Amino acid sequence: MDMLKSATLALLVTGPLVLTGCDHNDDDSDDDEPGRVSFELRVTNLTAAQPLSPLAVVLHDSAYSMWSVGSSAGDGLEHLAEGGDNTELLSEAANSSTATMSGGGVIAPGQNESLIIEADEMNGLALSFATMLVNTNDAFTGINAVDVSGMMAGSSKQLFIAAYDAGTEGNSELASTVPGPAAGGEGYNPARDDRDSVGGHPGVVTHDDGLSGSALNESHRFDNPVAHVTITRMQ
Repeated sequence: MDMLKSATLALLVTGPLVLTGCDHNDDDSDDDEPGRVSFELRVTNLTAAQPLSPLAVVLHDSAYSMWSVGSSAGDGLEHLAEGGDNTELLSEAANSSTATMSGGGVIAPGQNESLIIEADEMNGLALSFATMLVNTNDAFTGINAVDVSGMMAGSSKQLFIAAYDAGTEGNSELASTVPGPAAGGEGYNPARDDRDSVGGHPGVVTHDDGLSGSALNESHRFDNPVAHVTITRMQ
């Protein structure tokens, strides 16, 4: 189906901010282990009606990249962006990363999730994560290789992040192709029927916009940013 959509520029805005009152257990002997670093990742869903799938979180060095704008999405990212399943993406990352972690579940609109990931201290340490906007065909958001190696204990970085299009599935918005609660359709499909490159997501076209076949309504629209992220160096 051919559809006209306005182009949307995906922006990633970063800025350091020192937070106070972070939970830390000084009596835990593991926290004092030399050569270990830990980071708290907090992700807040800023959309009105786009639940976020369980996070795929990776601590890694410069050899790993979760995605690249303008390049074809890997199989793991395709699974996540089309169906919300982070299993293959984390499996791929485990071969070349320091640590991987899955989020605990879906992050509902207006809600947030915090988790702590740790690894051996190393130069060039970076943090990446991805999550699907589930009432879409293949929209996702996340951060790709944010440098955390120079962060001091107790310091934080604040990021507002935009939506990306995996480019693996056409944005039909049909009930049969959108897997989230708005439609309950198919998730991952190995066939690639879109541009096959990652880019900024143009937004959804809903039934209320005049697209009669769309399973979505005006509540499922989203503007950038779609999520707020805080990364805090715990130790």
